Amino acid sequence: MELAKRLAVLALQVPAGSVVADIGTDHAYLPVYLVEKGICHGVIATDLNPGPFRSAVSKVEERGLGSKIDLRLGYGLKVLQPGEADVLVLAGMGGNTIREILAASPEVLKTVQKLVLQPMADPGDLRTWLASNGWRISDEHLLQEDGRIYVVVAAEPGREKTEDSCLLELGPRLLEKKDPLMDVYLQGIVEKYERALNGLAAARSGAARERAGALKARLERIKEVWRNAGKVRGDI
Repeated sequence: MELAKRLAVLALQVPAGSVVADIGTDHAYLPVYLVEKGICHGVIATDLNPGPFRSAVSKVEERGLGSKIDLRLGYGLKVLQPGEADVLVLAGMGGNTIREILAASPEVLKTVQKLVLQPMADPGDLRTWLASNGWRISDEHLLQEDGRIYVVVAAEPGREKTEDSCLLELGPRLLEKKDPLMDVYLQGIVEKYERALNGLAAARSGAARERAGALKARLERIKEVWRNAGKVRGDI
């Protein structure tokens, strides 16, 4: 079975021979791929919603992998026991949702050796939480699929060397490796800040002016970081 590009990048982050729990598995495409390619002998695949869970069950049964893919219905890591999985994959949900799922089950999380995360929004918030809770960002990738930029973040237990909140927002490993899609990714972040500033332009309250000032300062810091990385666009 071939994977969509986004899932294929996740699969590349999974160490051979590891026990993976795919949280929010949807159709179980990733677990099926990991088992059929011999990357993992077994995978735990979970989903909160009955509809996607039934789709996962159908896919696993169709491929005859019921003995190797353990399907579980439930929220986040609550369906796992400590030590059951070496690697957690959480993809296709917001960064703050991922953070909440991880934070809700510390007893499970402390037995995990690697996180493979693909936040659909708020990756900076997720990185900041990881860095503040004993996880170092070991690798990051950007990919483009169907006109959208996706970010994949891998983390392992340890101390994150970057404490700068701006670097954590942009992606410290992305900046270090000068990811070829970073220019497009950064432009999206800049545009997000500009939209927020435009929304505050007509506000008259002191709180709004203070917020606008903070956003402007952050935007300039983002541009400065990218200029220092040597790949700033001419229109930034």
